[in-house]
Amino acid sequence: MSLLELENVEAFYGDFQALFGVGLSLREGECLGLVGSNGAGKSTLMRTIVGAHEGTVSGQMRFNGGELPHHEPHKAVGLGLALVPEGRKLFRSLTVEENLQLAAEAGREGHWTPDRVYRLFPVLREFAKVAATSLSGGQQQMVAIGRALLSNPRLLLCDELSLGLAPIVIHDIYESLTKVRAEGTSLLVVEQDVEAARRVSDHLVCMRSGRVVLSGTPDTLSAEQITAAYFGAEAT
Repeated sequence: MSLLELENVEAFYGDFQALFGVGLSLREGECLGLVGSNGAGKSTLMRTIVGAHEGTVSGQMRFNGGELPHHEPHKAVGLGLALVPEGRKLFRSLTVEENLQLAAEAGREGHWTPDRVYRLFPVLREFAKVAATSLSGGQQQMVAIGRALLSNPRLLLCDELSLGLAPIVIHDIYESLTKVRAEGTSLLVVEQDVEAARRVSDHLVCMRSGRVVLSGTPDTLSAEQITAAYFGAEAT
């Protein structure tokens, strides 16, 4: 049985339709990579899954066999989903330690604790008393991932982790996700960087203009197929 299953999911911003009949599934322990250009609908889909999209939503979303609520993100967290949002969205007035502690107090019971987050990202321990938004972009991304992990999710959704970061930082962050997955957490990773997504994913989905246009395993999808799906039928 799939851990996450979407069927005919559609989402709107007022009269503007952003998602069209989206369907996908993710099994327990799997990493699903979701790629597409700006405006493809990736972030809208992530917010829709966790109940944070404020516009109209239709279609079926199931998690661990039960229905996911459409507009109740606190219930999604309680069920075991956590989102690392694009842009990180850390609490500006709080230190690293306070950002993490707040998440720990609001999350589910489980093995992720602030100390384990510091062991996953050792550099954060020395900045624990520092305002989180004063750190480098990569360090802020580590705080955002740690904050999400402290809800002890079964499924961690990561939206554009590599955006604006240096290649060596991106490598380190994805290495940390490998450790997270090894401890039993499933992953849904949104990326514009196709190669980064291919390296970590068991299954790859490409979106364009709010629709799923390609789906398969990284080893069965050619670079030409992905390029055509990413940019449109005119790609060669």
